[in-house]
Formats: sequence, structure tokens, C-alpha cells
Amino acid sequence: MRPHTERHFSERIGWLRAAVLGANDGIVSTGSLVIGVAAASASQSDVLLAGVAAWVAGAMSMAAGEYVSVSTQADTEKADLSRERHELETEPEMELQELAQIYVGRGLDSTLASQVAAQLMEHDALGAHARDELGMSTTGGARPIQAALASAVTFTIGAALPLLALMLASQANMILVVAVSSLFFLTLLGYLSAQAGGANIRKGVSRVLLWGAAAMAATAGVGMLFESVI
Repeated sequence: MRPHTERHFSERIGWLRAAVLGANDGIVSTGSLVIGVAAASASQSDVLLAGVAAWVAGAMSMAAGEYVSVSTQADTEKADLSRERHELETEPEMELQELAQIYVGRGLDSTLASQVAAQLMEHDALGAHARDELGMSTTGGARPIQAALASAVTFTIGAALPLLALMLASQANMILVVAVSSLFFLTLLGYLSAQAGGANIRKGVSRVLLWGAAAMAATAGVGMLFESVI
């Protein structure tokens, strides 16, 4: 038999989720902050300073947040595997019956389910229980370092885009330039992420545009309100 070499989009979930989150947050949070500060009639240099500070802080926050959350997931997976390994060593017959019942629940008759469970446990008992009892897969395991780096790097790239637009704009039109360019970059992000994940492109683009526009409108409102108060 030839080896199975088909690749699936789900194999990209680990890094794709973190990358899309980082890039989207970089564009939306930095672009929105720039627009909010500019709407309060701050000078272009002050707006740029605030944007750069948000850029650095956001990248570090994304990396730390992803690392901590994915590490927690990894610790939970390790604890479950350790418990399952102990049960396989101390109660192998019970674990065999448990696995067979899972296959019965999926549609196999009891005889065939017992045969399948026995053969899979003989080949890789822990792997069979991790996959079919715990729902863990080799393609979707938690990788804290990968998630942290993907989020930090993509946030940095995403945040740099509205800041670049700000530097190219004038004092008079910086809000318009940053808003339009940020929406354009979000459109591009939605398209690329949908392509990479095999998802519907229209949905991928529309959802990032919707939330991005809402965030920028909200911060612009806060900035104008702040200006009127002071």
C-alpha cells in the first residue's frame, strides 16, 4: 500500500489561528488607537508616538498571552495523557472495553468494535485513546512557542501598516488615510487567511471589515468626546 500523503487545511490551525489573530489585532488596535488620538486633535507627532507605544506593547502582550494560554492547554493535554497512560498500565482490560464502546457508539457492531480496539491498542494504545477518547490529534497539539512567535510577528507586521500610512499622511487628512488604509489591509488579511484555511473568501473578508470598522468608529467617537470635554 502507498503511504497516505494527502494534506488538510486543519493541519494549519495551530499557526494560522495565532497568525490571523496577531495580524488582525495589530491592524485594528493600532489603527483604531491612532484614529482615536487623532480625533482628539493631537499633533501628528503625538499620534505617531502613541501608535508606536501601542505597537511595542501590543506585540509583547500578544506573545505573552498566546504563550500562557497555549501552555495551559499543553499542560492540560499532558495531564490527561499521563492519567490515560496510568490507566492503561493498571487497567488494560477496562481500557480495551472503553475503547470498544466508543467504536460501538460510532456505528460498529460489538464484535468488530472489539477487534478494532484490540488491534489499535496493540499498535499504539496511548495514541488510540488520545485520539478517540480524549479527542487529541497529532496535527492540533498545543505548541506555545509557535503560537507566541506567530502572534508577535504578525502583530508587528499588522501594526506597522497603519503607522506607515500615518507617516505618509498630512496632519489634515491623517484620520482618513489611516482609516482607509487599515480597511484595505483588513480586506487583504481576510482574503489571505480565507485562502490559507480553505474558507469562504467573502465571509472571511466581511467579518474582519465589520469588526475593524466598528472598532475605528468607536475610538474616533471616544477621541472626539474627549476633545469636547477638555
